[in-house]
Amino acid sequence: MRSGEDVHADGSLNYLTVIAGQLKGMWNLSGGPGCPKDPMMVNTYILKGEGNEVYNPEFTFSSFRYLEITGFPGEPDLSSVEGLRMNTDLEETGSFSCSNEMFNKIQEATKWTFLSNVFSVQSDCPGREKLGYGADVVVTAEAFSYNFDMSNFYRKVVQDFANDVRPNGGMPEIGPNIGINMEGMGGDTGSPGWQLAFPFGLKVLFDYYGDTSVIRKNYDMLKKQVDFMHSVTPGHIVARCISDHESIDPKPVALSATAFYFHHVKILKEFAGMLKKEDDVKTYKKLESDIQNAFVKTFLKPGEGVFDNGTQAAQLIAFYYDLVPENEKEAAFDHLLLEIFDKHKGHLSTGIFATKFMFDFFREEERNDIAYIIANQRTFPGWGNMLANGATTLYESWDYPDTVNSQNHPMFGSISEWYYKSLLGINGLEPGFQRFEIKPQPAGDIIWAKGHYNSVVGRIESQWEITGTHFILKVEVPANTQSIIYLPAIDAINILESGKPIDESKGLHFIGLKGGYAVFEAGSGVYSFLSKYQR
Repeated sequence: MRSGEDVHADGSLNYLTVIAGQLKGMWNLSGGPGCPKDPMMVNTYILKGEGNEVYNPEFTFSSFRYLEITGFPGEPDLSSVEGLRMNTDLEETGSFSCSNEMFNKIQEATKWTFLSNVFSVQSDCPGREKLGYGADVVVTAEAFSYNFDMSNFYRKVVQDFANDVRPNGGMPEIGPNIGINMEGMGGDTGSPGWQLAFPFGLKVLFDYYGDTSVIRKNYDMLKKQVDFMHSVTPGHIVARCISDHESIDPKPVALSATAFYFHHVKILKEFAGMLKKEDDVKTYKKLESDIQNAFVKTFLKPGEGVFDNGTQAAQLIAFYYDLVPENEKEAAFDHLLLEIFDKHKGHLSTGIFATKFMFDFFREEERNDIAYIIANQRTFPGWGNMLANGATTLYESWDYPDTVNSQNHPMFGSISEWYYKSLLGINGLEPGFQRFEIKPQPAGDIIWAKGHYNSVVGRIESQWEITGTHFILKVEVPANTQSIIYLPAIDAINILESGKPIDESKGLHFIGLKGGYAVFEAGSGVYSFLSKYQR
């Protein structure tokens, strides 16, 4: 039984995207003594010849979409072989669907991709490498956490990196470390964006699960990691990085590397404040400021709002980390729009980091219309183009992978995070979602969306529908929590909750109108709003 993710035009198996470690004969790489020229996924079983026969390898698993069987008595059909689908036992915590059927298919493909890549480590792909690359964790951890309970899993991921911390305090590219450290910061450390898995994993555990114990346990290690980075970056600009991996445009290497270094410091400063380490707060607040000043001085073209090479990635990274000076924001935003609409005709050109950053940035700017245009593209590059090529899981690259890159890779799964954060509008305001907001941002031709997130404090639900000139929003707020609810509305006069005027609704306090929303503070309960609405 040989397995692969694709078939050639003549129907024969294409196993090239699942060859172990990319040890393809065409590359003349050696897998060591006894390794075949093309170490593909092959399982051999000797048939007993009677009844149902079960073969279950105990020390490995295979990832595939197509299975080639030879030696079978007779001609096999789809009922001849049954496979067992496996993944770590994760509890499903979220759901999403909307009136855009393509988005629903992307969500389904994303969840299948996620489940395919949780076997002890959050892997990059389940066939070729099966490794816990740090950047893959960073760009998908929030999307994973909306869809599944990742609390124990990410504690394990953080521990994997902690176990393999380098003697100098830096982190490896992969946890557990296998010795691959491309474009690292010296001393067998990983690239800055890949090292970020350690502090970002801690941050996700704090934000989504309210876990402070893991921060207390790892604070000194994180401090040592940042101090190492600082020691090898005297001018605050990091020169080397794998950068915005799988970007279509040229990558802004030093800009992204410096921003990822900045992110480490930013998280450490936050944790120092939480643990009331005032001296550390002062130290890392100053370092944060110094990096920011060096970043702007090095990469910004004053008066133009253009950072580094001016690509979508360069602009989005600067915006995401709030490194754009106030007087440059308008020009920087205008240049970003030129890159999206003039140069790339409404498509993205970003890699794994800037794609995630894009969704967050446009949500915070309340420009979900732009994010929608990009996400809704059916042509290359984009998720719709993957589906058009027959994808049932997400690709490792925007290009169709048929020789090298995997067809089952979570890196671009950050779009699922966008579904929850922007379309449903579910965002935490305090650790563990003890306090959260519901702020749906309708976009494009979507007329309804619904979903939920089972947080550690209970079920949070957001469901909305546009009918004519009305917006209907249903929200569930769990017990012992508080929510800020943003209801799309043109005024406050015609708003009803459960069919009654809002001042008659228990547990609801009207704050005011803001940016096309009626804003409420709500205690626990189920609310059903009706408002006058205009797109």
